[in-house]
Amino acid sequence: MSESRFIHGFHAVTAKLRQDADAVLELFVDAKRNDARARDLLKLAQTLGTRVMPVDAARLDGMAGSKRHQGVVARISGLHKVLKLDDVLDGLAEPALLLVLDGVQDPHNLGACLRVADGAGAHAVIAPKDRAVGLNATAIKVASGAADTVPYVTVTNLARTLRELQERNIWCVGTADDAEKSIYDVDLAVPLALVLGAEGDGMRRLTRETCDVLASIPMHGSVESLNVSVASGICLYEARRQRSPAGR
Repeated sequence: MSESRFIHGFHAVTAKLRQDADAVLELFVDAKRNDARARDLLKLAQTLGTRVMPVDAARLDGMAGSKRHQGVVARISGLHKVLKLDDVLDGLAEPALLLVLDGVQDPHNLGACLRVADGAGAHAVIAPKDRAVGLNATAIKVASGAADTVPYVTVTNLARTLRELQERNIWCVGTADDAEKSIYDVDLAVPLALVLGAEGDGMRRLTRETCDVLASIPMHGSVESLNVSVASGICLYEARRQRSPAGR
């Protein structure tokens, strides 16, 4: 049997069917679920010729690794396609907008970052292969389909990758609570890589030192920092605002 993996949840499964139906080997659905959302998914699967198997909830729990599958699990072929950063950059028709995550450990945060990246039109999310959570089933579900729409590129040496981006004239802006400049005072309309650190510890020292500039997100309340996915959204959408006509 060829290598396969499971994805679960309506958003993730629907996105995979629409974008890469041939990769969906089997679709497992809760035999007791017959609401409109389930019927729409079954209709899409049948239109695409996807094999559908009604099963009980316990079997879905086992495949998904939890009960939070919404009654939908798909077995898809292979792992995520291995992407090279050069391939992503060479195909761009506009200034690069990249999200770089330095060691995010929580799959919920990674999934949320992918979802934000999709919404803001980021061209890729870049992360180190080691000391990071990786694109597991939980991250894919939380991403609500964005794991299959936003290129997710893993690299061996993050600092070296940042230097390679700089050689391509991509400005690397790191976020740090103690930075003197605000994210709103930095030019984000240029080819850009926004670099955010892990939960709690922030960017590693070498990553921080490699960035062209550091910027902070102004905090006006009592908390000292934001969740990495929230911070990603603020930075990416500020970049989009700066790039849009009249800042819209």
